[in-house]
Amino acid sequence: MPYEPIENYAMIGDLHTIALVSAAGSVDWFCAPYFDSPSVFARILDHDKGGHFSIKPTDEAAACKQFYWPETNVLVTRFLAPDGAAEMADFMPVGHAGGEPRKRRRIIRRVRVERGSVTFRADCLPAFDFARASHEVHEVDGGVVFRADGVPCAFGLASTVPLSITPGTDLGDGVGCTFTLDEGESAVFAFRELLPEEEDCACLPEGPTEDLFRETVRYWRDWISHCTYTGRWRETVHRSALALKLLTFEPTGAIVAAPTCSLPEEIGGERNWDYRYTWIRDAAFTVYAFLRIGFKQEAGAFMEFLANLCSETEGEWPLQIMYGIDGRKHLAEEELSHLEGYRGTGPVRMGNGAYDQLQLDIYGELLDAIYIFNKWGAPISYDLWLSVRRFVEWVCENWDQPDEGVWEIRTGRRHFVYSKVMCWVAIDRALRLAEKRSFPHDRMRWLRVRDSIYEDIMAKGWNAERGSFVQSYGSDILDAANLIMPLVFFMAPTDPRMLSTLRETLKAPKEGGLVSDSLVYRYNRGEFHDGLEGEEGTFNICTFWLVEALTRAGRFDPGCLEDSRIMFERMLGFANHVGLYGEEIGPSGEALGNFPQAFTHLSLISAAVNLDRALGGEPSRPV
Repeated sequence: MPYEPIENYAMIGDLHTIALVSAAGSVDWFCAPYFDSPSVFARILDHDKGGHFSIKPTDEAAACKQFYWPETNVLVTRFLAPDGAAEMADFMPVGHAGGEPRKRRRIIRRVRVERGSVTFRADCLPAFDFARASHEVHEVDGGVVFRADGVPCAFGLASTVPLSITPGTDLGDGVGCTFTLDEGESAVFAFRELLPEEEDCACLPEGPTEDLFRETVRYWRDWISHCTYTGRWRETVHRSALALKLLTFEPTGAIVAAPTCSLPEEIGGERNWDYRYTWIRDAAFTVYAFLRIGFKQEAGAFMEFLANLCSETEGEWPLQIMYGIDGRKHLAEEELSHLEGYRGTGPVRMGNGAYDQLQLDIYGELLDAIYIFNKWGAPISYDLWLSVRRFVEWVCENWDQPDEGVWEIRTGRRHFVYSKVMCWVAIDRALRLAEKRSFPHDRMRWLRVRDSIYEDIMAKGWNAERGSFVQSYGSDILDAANLIMPLVFFMAPTDPRMLSTLRETLKAPKEGGLVSDSLVYRYNRGEFHDGLEGEEGTFNICTFWLVEALTRAGRFDPGCLEDSRIMFERMLGFANHVGLYGEEIGPSGEALGNFPQAFTHLSLISAAVNLDRALGGEPSRPV
């Protein structure tokens, strides 16, 4: 099968967009100039039409090994061929590295032979606008230029080895070359966005490529040096932090849920979504994770993005569940039927039709983020407080509505327990913040509504026969989202109802639980139909939520603490070869869903910090 497994990819980026590079050395995903722009390379969604930029040895017996240069987002692919050994460094310069303007997107690929002699084949075939725009390729001094009809950005490919135009697809030709390098020799390829004022040209970065490589390495090492986490899983936490930084859109501080679209949650299924946007739900987890490991600047930038959204609310309810990375509100969904989808799994979707759903939980997550940032980041402004107060008043009026829920169920609105819990969190955090800062508010009303929500959940969200909190009022279905209760201080981690919920959750799916070999399903598909056909894998964030719930209970019960550590360290084994996670894990241990997933890495950091602290690590602030 021509498609690489999802877990065979690593990413490079420049805080505006990313490229996915396969373990075999092919750039199979790249959107430009930004995360949510149309694709330039998308072979991961259509092997024949999507476009790619591959460099690999011609000898098929060559083995590949891929890793990140330590403490950086510079990717190294090592080729071990019968006649020699070589390595390729892939990176996207960050900031003003190499003397070029920040607004230019660049992918630098440097191949060097370390031993013997190796012959390579390089092929570059872009497919602009998700393979909908035809392009022309022109040979120029030092390389080639690709220009597409109706696409504002053009790209030049410069190389230190000669390139030749090769037959491509109906959309346009590509370029390629075969070249041999002996020990100590190298070749450089620079795929570079051409700025509007530039004529047809292709040139290598200014200055030696080695200098550009060192500048990029220095940038990432300087950034990660500010991480304050020194616990048991330091390298793992560092890799998750570096991944989250790559998923940050520097101009606004927004963080994308994932840099890809339409990677399926089930091969042959229909659960294919576009995740290249920012979810309000991620807010608290993002701010929490960055603050816990010392990155106040990133937390502050994301808070500024959120504050801007809060000041521009309009529509049927105050906030959408997601926004574009530039803050735009309209994210219309479109099916790209001309692309077959990953391993034939369509439809390929661009945009996300769930942006206008009602999901009440987002107000709790947002206000928790604001509360945490005010406590450990910087004091919030009065103008932001006015937005907070408006949101809380809206929650007081609307918390008892049914909604689509955290999992965006397609079978109609329900009274989801998680949504009610987060409405409680919204009012609780606003009350705490108002008391801390002496902000004006309707304290008596807020207290009354907060307590009403709590009692409503305890009366209707608890199923005594099942011995567990359930997914929605009147149901007997478990939901992993309820594991959040002790994490947001709604329930004590050792409350009998919480411990009983943990015991039920820990059962195998065939026994009505959600756990399979330490991995957690978000709900039991055998008991609940969510409006979509097919199956899905275990949800990585749910596994880390369970780890953290057990960790908090384990501070009073050593058995829970031991279980949480075993589960956490088993989960670490499901990271891919460079430490990245997708959204889900399939039945054979494969990655499923959009990749890499910010939510997974956020929850990993939180679980690692709290578990290390519970095991007797260095004390940290009790956020």
